[in-house]
Amino acid sequence: MANAREWLEFGQMFHGHKCPAMPNGLRAGAAAMNKLGVERTGDGALHAIVEIGSNHCGTCYADGVQVITGCTFGKGNIEKNPMGKWGLTLIDKKTNRAVRVVPKTSVMNMTKESSFIQDYRSKGIPATQVPPEVVEPLIEKVMSIPDEEMFNISEVFTYEWHEPQHAYENIICEECGEFTVMPYGRIKHGKTVCMACAEKP
Repeated sequence: MANAREWLEFGQMFHGHKCPAMPNGLRAGAAAMNKLGVERTGDGALHAIVEIGSNHCGTCYADGVQVITGCTFGKGNIEKNPMGKWGLTLIDKKTNRAVRVVPKTSVMNMTKESSFIQDYRSKGIPATQVPPEVVEPLIEKVMSIPDEEMFNISEVFTYEWHEPQHAYENIICEECGEFTVMPYGRIKHGKTVCMACAEKP
C-alpha cells in the first residue's frame, strides 16, 4: 500500500517549501493508488488528471500527486483539467480502471482558515518565509486525518484509455539550428523550421 508519510520529506525537497497543499496531493495520490490496488509507476502505467487551474492557491497539490504516483509532466502521464478544483483522477492504463479523489470541503476550509493562509500567504508572504511553528502543525493535521474524513473517494470506474502516439523523429531547424521534434516542424519559404522561427516575419 502507498504510504504518503514515507514520501513527505522527499516531497518537500522536490517541491521546495513546506505547505499543506503538497501533502494533500501526497495523500490524494496514495488514496487513489490504494483504491485501485496499484504501485507507483516508473514509466507510463498510470495516468493522472489533476483539476487545478493556474494562479490560485493550492496548486502545490499537483507536486504531491507527481511525487507519490510517479505520474510526472516530464513523462507526460499527468495533465491538467483546469477547473480550479483539487480533484484527482488516477487511471490504471493496463486495466482501464480509474478512481477520482477530492479533498472534503471541511479539510479545504481548515487550510483556508489557518494562520498559514490568513496571516501569511494571502498577504503575499512566500511560503518559504512562513515560520515553522505556523506551517508544521498544519502539515501534521493534513497528514494525520483518516482517509474517510479527508477525501471523497469514488468507486472504481471504467476509463477507456487511448494511448497517444509518441514522436521519435526530428528535424533541425534551418533557421536557428535547434533540434525539434517532427510534429512541431513547419515549412516556411521552402525551409523546414521550428514553430518559433515559423512565426517570425
